[in-house]
Amino acid sequence: MRIGAELFLDCLVREGVSHIFGFPGGVVLKLYDRLMDSDIKHILTRHEQAAAHAADGYSRSTGKVGVCLATSGPGATNLVTGIATAYMDSVPLIAFTGQVSTDLIGGDAFQEADIVGITRPITKHNFLVKDVADLARTIREAFHIARTGRPGPVLVDLPRDMLDAATRHVYPKTVEIRGYNPVYDGNPGQIRRAANLILNSTRPVIYAGGGVIISAASKELVQMAELINIPTTTTLMGLGGFPASHPLFLGMLGMHGTYAANMTISNSDLILAVGARFDDRVTGKIEEFAPNAKIIHIDIDPSAISKNVKVDIPIVGDAKNILKSLMAELKKHSDTKWKEITREWLKEVNAWEKENPLKYEKIDDVIKPQQVVEEIYRLTRGDAIVTTDVGQNQMWTAQYYKFEKPRRLLSSGGLGTMGFGLPAAIGAQVGNPDSLVFAIAGDGSVQMNIQELITAVQYELPVKVAILNNGYLGMVRQWQELFFDRRYSATDLEVSPDFVGVAKAYGAKGMEGNKPSDVEKIIKEAINTAGPVVMNFRVEREENVYPMVPLGAGIKDMILGPPEKKK
Repeated sequence: MRIGAELFLDCLVREGVSHIFGFPGGVVLKLYDRLMDSDIKHILTRHEQAAAHAADGYSRSTGKVGVCLATSGPGATNLVTGIATAYMDSVPLIAFTGQVSTDLIGGDAFQEADIVGITRPITKHNFLVKDVADLARTIREAFHIARTGRPGPVLVDLPRDMLDAATRHVYPKTVEIRGYNPVYDGNPGQIRRAANLILNSTRPVIYAGGGVIISAASKELVQMAELINIPTTTTLMGLGGFPASHPLFLGMLGMHGTYAANMTISNSDLILAVGARFDDRVTGKIEEFAPNAKIIHIDIDPSAISKNVKVDIPIVGDAKNILKSLMAELKKHSDTKWKEITREWLKEVNAWEKENPLKYEKIDDVIKPQQVVEEIYRLTRGDAIVTTDVGQNQMWTAQYYKFEKPRRLLSSGGLGTMGFGLPAAIGAQVGNPDSLVFAIAGDGSVQMNIQELITAVQYELPVKVAILNNGYLGMVRQWQELFFDRRYSATDLEVSPDFVGVAKAYGAKGMEGNKPSDVEKIIKEAINTAGPVVMNFRVEREENVYPMVPLGAGIKDMILGPPEKKK
């Protein structure tokens, strides 16, 4: 017989869990007591939201299931933003929350919150354990659900009395959940139809999303592109799923995508969409999205297909498996001269790349934020794990850091969560202790979880934080400049902290750059510093992210630069 708290830890060990990110509280004290005798390492974050983001960053960078733990009431509700972030980006995460004893549920007990009801719309599934005999099965099912099919977060709510109660330790060897049977192999008939459509296209393009990375299909994606000599673009979440240096890569598409990517999609006659969901930041005005293209959509989640854009050939299943099957079908037509078919199309695509490449104007005495990202890329040789917050810093990172490998960019895509970058970097560093981890942030977003600097210091996690400090909530200010006559309502951060002083107060190293010549030496020093570092770069205050597709416009209707330079 084992009590629930002991059984809980045994189950996590069986699932291969080595780290938990969390914050203690009254109803989970039994768990924390037993944790001291466990081989599982607990990382004490300074806020529960950060615990969720750290577990998220751990999962995205390793491919494993991330685990976070919080107490009942406010502890549980503080996880909500992190859970929603993971849900939108299909990240396998288990959030364990404490709950008041079962006899008190529904009575407005101290620190009671219906976290199961609160998180139902933002979890793949959730559980309330009402019988300790169900605990092992529940945990087994939670991990199975989180990591299979389209991954996502699962919440398990643990009443206090379930942690004290005793039961026999029987861990299920297999999982059978009625009605839950993800499909992994695509329908052969649909794959044949897709191959025929590809064979009859002359202006094809691959549009890949985060599903390529989740399914470990990056190798197959490159093979597919090379087999049929087809230009390839990715979403923000798909960056790294196709090597940035590959001659067929167009960069990211969408609202802040490259001119070549957006024009290629807009003028294509066939889109092979792999593990992407056609979100609004990619499509722009749906009525004008790829008006002449037939669409093949590969996705493991059937509800994602034709949800936003009607497709011609849906193929439900795992991207890796389907790409292999599709290539096998195409290879039956070995006489097809792919390079001859796409030669003229690629000339047109290359012309768009040369016509409007990513660019910015350098100034001798002012640091441009793009320069900081470019220097981080150059000095890390493109091999760092990079997290971002949300806004301009995120888009400049997506544009100017050339990701060659999957699981190198960790960013909140669907929910767009400010404050994600630093705790996600901590999680990534825990999961990848020998890797160089950078968090690129804005001076507004970094403050939302800046307390996690002390977590990095306590656990000797050498994360490098690069703040692109423009004294504004930059992306919101950009919209106000372009569409609201420069009326900067509540976006000017008139009073900013001394970030170097803040870093030192937390026990980290702080450095500040004020001119372009500072950038290289500061980044080099940060890389060569053993512990966590904060780099505060004072950048051009009103620098904008270009290209930009205005809200409600088609993706070919891009603003390519400042108004006086736009084409």
